[in-house]
Amino acid sequence: MQADDAALMAQLLGPAGPAQRRALAKAITLLESTRPDHRARADALLAALLPRSGHALRLGISGAPGVGKSTFIEALGLALIDQGHRVAVLAIDPSSSLSGGSILGDKTRMERLSNDERAFIRPSPAGGTLGGVAEATREALLVCEAAGHDIVIVETVGVGQSETAVAGMTDLFVLLQLPNAGDELQAIKKGVMELADLVVINKADLDEAAATRARAQVTSALRWLGPRDQAGAAVLQLSALKGTGLAEFWQAVSDLRNRQHASGAQAARRHAQDEAWMWERIGAGLRQRFDRRPAVRQALPALVAEVRAGRLPATVAARRLLDLAE
Repeated sequence: MQADDAALMAQLLGPAGPAQRRALAKAITLLESTRPDHRARADALLAALLPRSGHALRLGISGAPGVGKSTFIEALGLALIDQGHRVAVLAIDPSSSLSGGSILGDKTRMERLSNDERAFIRPSPAGGTLGGVAEATREALLVCEAAGHDIVIVETVGVGQSETAVAGMTDLFVLLQLPNAGDELQAIKKGVMELADLVVINKADLDEAAATRARAQVTSALRWLGPRDQAGAAVLQLSALKGTGLAEFWQAVSDLRNRQHASGAQAARRHAQDEAWMWERIGAGLRQRFDRRPAVRQALPALVAEVRAGRLPATVAARRLLDLAE
């Protein structure tokens, strides 16, 4: 490990405060870099920090735009800090098609939480990555844990049904819903609901009757889908803006976590996630090496044009390119 990286690691493992927050930001920037020399440094840093990670609760938060994810996360984070926890938020924003940067700016919408030294918020552009999860989110999660954050929240873009990515890196997956989101079909989006450990009807203060109906609809829908695990998925309603229902939500999270520990489900889930992560990185690495092969780069434009024109089957073009890569 280089001297600069050793100093960076010392700051990461030091006391909470401005120096550690700067070190966290630098470390995650290093993890997000695609430069080969940076990747080598990032790998060495991760290997050194790994024994100090793994102790935190990993909480995934998703929901459609406008459901109040940032308000919910800030209210929850402030409440947890008051209880003595340290909270890290990895907020994944949609990416600008022009600059590639974040659009929503979650850090500016969690101003109170971001100003607290016991919290760390990192907004990152999704960059087109499956599931609305930035490529380095998994690595950033480990670094935050090593730095002493015992609760790490991953907020997804919350569009489509690709939230499997965040469910595949967290211990509990929470889906936020609006009280007046639509008819019962809205409540039974099977691809998302099957992933949820907890479903939260947020903004219940706007229309308590509608929130109660939505809770009943979601509960009914979940019975048709079957349980997420042996305990099933709980459905709650709250108002993050008013701060009502947060204590009940955290109690439900704690109960689920205790059951996971007792049954060994959390350890099994994390082991499976680690293996899936390895294969995901292998796939991404192979694609990068494939793209860099000179023979592939030379033949690719002509073969793509043939496929798009309907003169060459896609499978034939793929085999030719794979042969060139070898």
